[in-house]
Formats: sequence, structure tokens, C-alpha cells
Amino acid sequence: MIKDFFGFLEKYNVITLAIGFVMGAAANSLANSLVKDILMPLLNPIFPESSWEEAVIVFGSVQLRAGAFLGELLHFFILALAIFLIVRAISRQKDKIASKVSRSKKASKKQ
Repeated sequence: MIKDFFGFLEKYNVITLAIGFVMGAAANSLANSLVKDILMPLLNPIFPESSWEEAVIVFGSVQLRAGAFLGELLHFFILALAIFLIVRAISRQKDKIASKVSRSKKASKKQ
């Protein structure tokens, strides 16, 4: 049973998934702090009557919480940008390694 369990962990990359989950939670906290503590205070002059989180657009009896939505939208874009940059860096690194391997194989064939 223990052997099956370790086989499961290996086959489905559970450890890698757990590490990714923890790193994602940490990145989420950082992005959230960046939005709420750094970027949104810069927008406070636009909403002088209250904080940005409380900014509301009113259409008759309907209130749209525009400030809260803006914060979540910025949060999303920051996380998406971070993921994009990480994936791009990993992809470029893989391409470099693949081209080095390809060159070394060609060089070994010539000898």
C-alpha cells in the first residue's frame, strides 16, 4: 500500500502540485498587498470623499461597487502578468537548453 501511495505521488506529480499551490497562495498575497497597499492609495485622490474600496456608481436604486471591482481587476492583471513572466522565462530557458543539446548532438555527429 505504501508503494502504491508513493507511486501515486510520483505519477501525478502531487508534490510539485502542492509546491505550486503554496507558491500561488504566496503570490496571491503579494499581489493583493501590491494592489491594496501601493496602487490603490495612488487612486485615492480620484475618490476624495471616501476610500477607493467604497467607491460606488449609483443607477437609480442599483449600486455598483466600482472601487472594489477595480481593486480585484488590478489584482487579477498583476497575477496574470506574474504568471506570464514566469512561464515566458521558463520557456526561454527550455529553448536555450534544447538548442545547446541540439548543437552538441550535431557536433558529436560531425566527429
